[in-house]
Amino acid sequence: MMENNNKIPFEEDNYTHNINRNNERMLDRRGFMKTLVGAAGLFAVSSLPWGAVAAKELLGLSNKEYPKMKIADVNAVAVGDSVKFAFPSEHDSALLIRLGENKFVAYQNACTHLRCPVFWVKEEGEMICPCHHGKFDANTGAPTAGPPRRPLPEIQVKVENGVIYAIRVKRYEA
Repeated sequence: MMENNNKIPFEEDNYTHNINRNNERMLDRRGFMKTLVGAAGLFAVSSLPWGAVAAKELLGLSNKEYPKMKIADVNAVAVGDSVKFAFPSEHDSALLIRLGENKFVAYQNACTHLRCPVFWVKEEGEMICPCHHGKFDANTGAPTAGPPRRPLPEIQVKVENGVIYAIRVKRYEA
């Protein structure tokens, strides 16, 4: 006579008989979500000091004073010519353009689209970003063509005793 061999070989109704469940932590959907929210909260709280430092720096840009820096002598820059310089720090590339006998403008020369360098093209009377054919008005720094939507940050200049100085970065207002 044949015996029925469909019997479960263990007393339990599943095959996880070798797992000790007494001290096992159960992580269901609710437990997972609580852990996820807790980790996100911990991350948010731990990043608050850095956010506060960044906000303080950004909010203080309009009032931030830099020591005036010599760009060039007036007689060294002909009308229509430009001079590259760095302001407010050595890593901030800028461009001074002499538009008239007594008219000097300066801008940070990183395109407001993707930070490519902007060049002064005297023959066209425009500042051009070669990366995506962006163009900026030399009088205002406002974009006139291409993908840039914001004007170039203006650097205020001052002429004293025949010397052109950079004195402040003008904050962009939306």
